Amino acid sequence: MNLLRALLAVSSLTMVSRVLGYARDFFIARVFGAGLLTDAFFVAFKIPNLLRRLFAEGAFSQAFVPLLAEQKNRNEGEARSLIDAAATLLFLALVLAAALGMAAAPLIVYVTAPGFAAQPEKFELTVQLLRITFPYIVFISLVALAAGILNTWNRFSVPALTPALLNVSFIVGAAFFADYFDPPVLVLAWAVFAGGALQLGFQIPFLMKMNLLPRWRLDLRHPGVRRLLLLMAPAAFGVSVSQVSLLINQIFASFLQTGSVSWLYYADRLMELPAGVLGVALGTILLPSLSRYHAAANQAEYGRLLDWGLRVTVLLAVPAAAALAVLALPLIATLFQYGRFGEADAWMTRQALVAYSIGLVGMILVKILAPGFYARQDIATPVKIGLVTLVAIQAMNLAFIGPLKHAGLALAIGLGACLNAALLYRFLRKKDFYVPQPGWLVFLLKVAASVALMAVVLFTTMSEPAWWLAAPWQRKLPATLGLVLLGVAAYGACLFSFGFRPRDFSRAGAA
Repeated sequence: MNLLRALLAVSSLTMVSRVLGYARDFFIARVFGAGLLTDAFFVAFKIPNLLRRLFAEGAFSQAFVPLLAEQKNRNEGEARSLIDAAATLLFLALVLAAALGMAAAPLIVYVTAPGFAAQPEKFELTVQLLRITFPYIVFISLVALAAGILNTWNRFSVPALTPALLNVSFIVGAAFFADYFDPPVLVLAWAVFAGGALQLGFQIPFLMKMNLLPRWRLDLRHPGVRRLLLLMAPAAFGVSVSQVSLLINQIFASFLQTGSVSWLYYADRLMELPAGVLGVALGTILLPSLSRYHAAANQAEYGRLLDWGLRVTVLLAVPAAAALAVLALPLIATLFQYGRFGEADAWMTRQALVAYSIGLVGMILVKILAPGFYARQDIATPVKIGLVTLVAIQAMNLAFIGPLKHAGLALAIGLGACLNAALLYRFLRKKDFYVPQPGWLVFLLKVAASVALMAVVLFTTMSEPAWWLAAPWQRKLPATLGLVLLGVAAYGACLFSFGFRPRDFSRAGAA
């Protein structure tokens, strides 16, 4: 399997989902703007999303995929047995979590967004929305289980395309059914519910075709399940560190002026494009191969694969971060500034996006470096690093929120990600899990020069802010696309002149 080809395929399908995500956010911004209604929904939606990242895509996947890859290398029958037992246990835990979450919705909202308690209307609406969205944790966690199975068998395309269905559900709901709900924002909560069901339904036929659809098997004594639970305990703690950090940021934001939660959300959505297209895609294709190399005790290929992932990250993440910072206002004005989303919202969202962009490279590097530990079933080290990062982020929150308001919260998250990545790298080196291949200094200098040229070209060619805030979408959209293409051309031409060629980054994965 060619990992570069797999990365391009996964990234392309992820891009489809992200583009649909921007269409969804366009409709949400146009119909609901950035205020009380959107603040309430984004808080309600973030809570099951945090649990998804904690239980499913976080602790469960980090423990399950390396263990499943190990079992698959030894005996596929044992791997299928592990799938059945793990899926049964996960389903029962999810149903219980969803029921408890719906019952305790008022308490959860009070704890996670205490600033809403001063506005009873906002608080009650958030509780209502949370009760509708909470079952999403069941659907999307089972989707993550299915994705882990498919990725272990090198079927990357289906899991990469699956998230698009949630965005389709949002678009259809906001565009055609908002008027049927009172208040209309309820349509977004039901779109979450429907989108989760659609995603799970989409993956089931592919699992059936591969004869990997989980069967009911409640067996807590299964050796694989017991190992999974032992690995999940520190993994859950480690993942919860980053999620707790996001939750604390939300608590801080709930005390700021109305709209702050929404401005952070829209900026985060823009930042998630490169983070998802590159970071999530790379992490997805790296973990199964790293796990197989570790199971085969092939340390040399293990290190080379990590080095390849880091080089690809630097090559693509650094220019993405620079472009987001330079083009922040054009992107926001083009994608979101319509209907109830006004000029003030655009400027406030820009502040958050520029702050986020400072930490984008760190956010993506974490997704590449962390699998270097997970593949070796070393989860304790990332947990310790996560704790240090959590303390540092909260210290920065306290330092930045006064002068920078909501943008200070975004900056703290970004700088915390950079600290997390630096510590992960340091311990990978210290434990001799990774030794850099020759040529890094020259590589970094060439990338830095190319990014500098791209940034200068973009900054000198984009129009004044007043134009972006006043122009109709028929003019802003082609202008933004032109700037993006110009930036890609300038960066690519500079790299080409330095001798970079696509074949230089071709890399085979573990069989």
